[in-house]
This record gives sequence, structure tokens and C-alpha cells, in this order.
Amino acid sequence: MCFSYSQLSKLQDVSLRNCAVNGAGDKGEIAKACPNIRSIDLSKNLLSSWEEVIDIADQLKHLEVLNLSENKLTFPSSSPSPTGTFSTLKVLVLNRTGVTWAEVLRCASGWPVLEKLYLESNNIVISERPTDVLQTVKLLDLSSNQLIDENQLFLIAYLPRLEQLILSDIGISSIHFPDAGIGCKTSMFPSLQYLVLNDNQIAQWSFMNELDKLQSLHALSCTRNPLTEGSKDAQTTRQFIIARIGQLRTLNKCAIEPEERRGAELDYRKAFGNEWKKAGGHQDPEKNRPNEEFLAAHPRYQALCLKYGAPEDGELKTQQPFLLKNQLLTLKIKYPNQHDQKVIEKQLPDSMTVQKVKGLLSRLLKVPVSELLLSYESPKMPGKEVELENDLQPLRFYSVENGDCLLVRW
Repeated sequence: MCFSYSQLSKLQDVSLRNCAVNGAGDKGEIAKACPNIRSIDLSKNLLSSWEEVIDIADQLKHLEVLNLSENKLTFPSSSPSPTGTFSTLKVLVLNRTGVTWAEVLRCASGWPVLEKLYLESNNIVISERPTDVLQTVKLLDLSSNQLIDENQLFLIAYLPRLEQLILSDIGISSIHFPDAGIGCKTSMFPSLQYLVLNDNQIAQWSFMNELDKLQSLHALSCTRNPLTEGSKDAQTTRQFIIARIGQLRTLNKCAIEPEERRGAELDYRKAFGNEWKKAGGHQDPEKNRPNEEFLAAHPRYQALCLKYGAPEDGELKTQQPFLLKNQLLTLKIKYPNQHDQKVIEKQLPDSMTVQKVKGLLSRLLKVPVSELLLSYESPKMPGKEVELENDLQPLRFYSVENGDCLLVRW
């Protein structure tokens, strides 16, 4: 397919992934042909040096997004003199390019308005604190850099505008903010709102206690860690995390509604009530002095007692807040797209996973599990349909209740 210069000049978003691009070509040709490019994907090409990248970007005066992933690039050994080449660049993707942290900092003075920086899979070691560079960055992706540890993270802890930090698959197992005691907020990561910690080695609840010290944290993704994949069911783990991180509003991309937070905090307060009493806790505020060991393990417990009242002895006799008895739910089952199918009623335990419900329906309807889509509607939420999108979650995770209606489509 051929394009005229007039057509090319209108292009703003270009992908040349895996097109054997090895340089800028004839001088000025890019600026002449495509002067209005704002986003360009040059990933998986044959670019070999940062100088070649500059030769290309120099001709794109409106460039905002640049993806250079999977080009094995060499970077300058000293800071390049500022040229204004990247004066409009907001998003830079350098995944699997072999870049080092020192090289990032050397080049970063040329990225004065950069907001998003992706550095996945580069064996990066954060060797020094960014000084006068990366100060505009709002999102930093350091995923799959297995050499990063908590001490290195402290070197980037004062980036003033950093709102999103992606640390998936870096092997981290612990974190501690030494400047903040129990119930206090750290001065580190002052603007951090969203933290991603998937596929790590987090196995201790103390990690979640430390995250409560982050003053701006509202969203967390923390899947496929020993802590979240252990013996407790997924709903129990979710409740524990919500109760331990007081300002969290989203967990694993699912919003935390006020009612869910209230339930999680009440159950958490009850779950550790006997431990609290043994440690010196008491319903009488004058006598309520749990020891340091308990407070270190449960930093929010005292605050929850202030919020909801201390747990009464009667609450603590049968302490099974998370071993919830499987409630049998009587549910209607409808098939919105199959008018010949009758509405039926089924009794299902609220602990039954979406996957198992699909298996049951698959046998009943003679339809492959992979083709079934489930949602439900409730008389309490007229006109609203809730998708059951996670096969591993039990029905109670989605607040399915007696008398609700499962909607089955295929």
C-alpha cells in the first residue's frame, strides 16, 4: 500500500514494531514525511545506540510517546548535552534494552517533562538517588528486575510526583520504613497512590502493615505471592489486607466499598480479639495496654477498637470470623439469550467458586465451560448487573445473596 506525503503528514500514531528499522535514514526525511507524529513504537528493531534514537526523535518535534523495547541499545558514557530533542516526551518505554540505572540518570536530563518511564527486564540495580532528574515522573515500572531490594527502593523514595510504582516480579520479600513508628506515616513516597507487587516473595503480614505507613496509597495489586496464595481462601486474605491498610480504596483492581471495609475491619477485630486480650488488651480504656509485640503485629488494632468499640467477651467465645459456615443460597438461574430455557432454582453454597458454578452449569446445559459467561442481579440493586469475572473467587466474594438471580450467557 502506498501513501502520499500529504497522507503521511497527517499521521500521529505510528507502529513500526519488528520492521528491521536500524536508523533515521536520509537526513531530514522523517521530518519531511511525518512531521506530526506524537506516538511511535520502534520496539523489536535493529537500533543499536541512543545516538540513532536521537537522530530519529530530533525530527519529530511533537513526540510524546516513544517505545524502544527489545532494541539492544548502547548509551552514552557521559551526560549528552541538552538539545531539546525530547522536550515534549511524556512516555518512554525501555523494556529489555539493557539500559542501566546510571545510564537512565545520565540521559534523563534530556527528558524535562517525562511522566511515564518503563524499565522492565533490564537487570537494573538502583545505584544512586535521582538528583534534579526524573522529578516529573508519575509512573515508574521496574518489573522483572530481580536485583532490586528494599534498600534500593529508598533511593527513589523522594521522587516528588511519583504516583504509580510497578514492582512486579522483582523478588522482594520485605519492606520497612524506619522513619515511621506504629500508627505513623512515612515521609517516603509522598505522592504514591498505586503500588503493584504481583509475583513476588511476600510472605509476612508485616509487609502489609508497613504499606499502611504510605501517606497517599489508595490502590494496591498484590497477587501471586506466598501470602496471597497460602492456605487461607482468597476472601480471607482480601479482608486481612483491607483491614491492615486503612486508606486503601482498590485492591487487585476491585473497588473496596465502604460496606466491605466495615465488614473486613469488624471481622479482623474479632479474629484477633483473644490474642489482643492475652497481650494486655481490655474493654476498659483505662486498663487497655496491649504489649509492644501485639501492637507491632497489629498496628491498626487499637484504632479499630476506637472506631467500632473493643470486642466483647461474648464475641470472642466462638472465634470463627473467616471460617464462615457455608451458607446455602437459593438462587434463580436465567438465560437471557436463550428464550426456550426455563428459569430454574438451585441451592448453592456461598463458598462455591465461579469456576465450579460454571462446571455445574456446563453439565446441566451441555455447553463448554469456556463459553459460559456469568453475572447476577439482585432485588437490592434494581437495574444493575454484576459480572462474575474471576473464576477463582467464591460467590460470597461478589456479595451474592439468597434470592438473587444468576444470569447465564453463551
